[in-house]
Amino acid sequence: MNPYKLGIWEERADQAQVALDALFWNESIRMYNIETPCPNGECNTIFHYWWMAHAVDVLVDGLLRTGDDRYTTRLNALHKGLLQRNGGVWPNELYDDMEWMALAWLRAYQATKEEVYKETALVLWKDIQTGWNTHMDGGIAWQKSQLDYKNTPANAPAVILAARLYQAFANPVDLEWADRIYLWLKEHLVDAETGFVWDGMNRTGDGSIDKDWKYTYTQGVFIGAAVELYRITKDPIYLDDAGRTFTAAVKELADTRTGVLPDEGNGDGGLFKGILIRYLGELVSVDPEATEVATFLRNNAELLWEKGRSVDEVLFGTRWTESPLGVVSLSSQLSGIKLLEMMTKLG
Repeated sequence: MNPYKLGIWEERADQAQVALDALFWNESIRMYNIETPCPNGECNTIFHYWWMAHAVDVLVDGLLRTGDDRYTTRLNALHKGLLQRNGGVWPNELYDDMEWMALAWLRAYQATKEEVYKETALVLWKDIQTGWNTHMDGGIAWQKSQLDYKNTPANAPAVILAARLYQAFANPVDLEWADRIYLWLKEHLVDAETGFVWDGMNRTGDGSIDKDWKYTYTQGVFIGAAVELYRITKDPIYLDDAGRTFTAAVKELADTRTGVLPDEGNGDGGLFKGILIRYLGELVSVDPEATEVATFLRNNAELLWEKGRSVDEVLFGTRWTESPLGVVSLSSQLSGIKLLEMMTKLG
């Protein structure tokens, strides 16, 4: 394929995907290094399970956009590498981690029709359901060792997963799960006045809500949950919910001068903006009137490409208005790719 015949965003997404493959992929472990440079794989001291789920997601993005077999090959290798690294099973201790992994392999299944990916998603979904309990009047726990702590990261992605499973396989029980979790989340962790989404509750055992934890991540997953239920029901209340949260997120988190999303730090925080970006893109895809959202995405993408790219490689750090220097984390690279891939759909 001649890259000069591609649209500008396709060219940029391709360059970022090539950088991911060339600078992060580690064939010896069949996974991505967690940062670059990473001489001899020395950076891989921790298994970032949920980062790898987002790596699966961006591979699916590339595959759906191009049909290139290299994405299929990487997905196959990564599936094997992850299963081996996780001890031959898919579940782990963190419900939100498992939700991200299930979402990613469900998308991979839909893109490739590889039954093993579907099986992976369903095995994880079965385990995820065990996180629902009566502490805090319901909701899915964040982790198996702390069943009374409930947060948005463990509940909103579960809504997205349950709703997508229902759309894929028409099991009405999945839709019941999506409705139940969404109602609990909206009642307990969404500000009724503004639509801003709080992080969690009862983390310290006193029932308090972590209202000071203000992240792009939590806004994004709630918007994604609303979008998926709108796809199923066509009930405009879900678009209203998503739109209110978008407005609140921009007001609370984006730079008032440039409109750019914030630097939320390295490590896990490097993924947060990418999560919001993905689900804002989903909102635009279902709501032709969401022109403000599309403009917001385009502005962030232009800033990222013009100012946030490394000088010598297509690498992205945690600050989208500054070129990264030195080590670049896999998490922030994935967020940048999510934005570029989303722009290939928006134009």
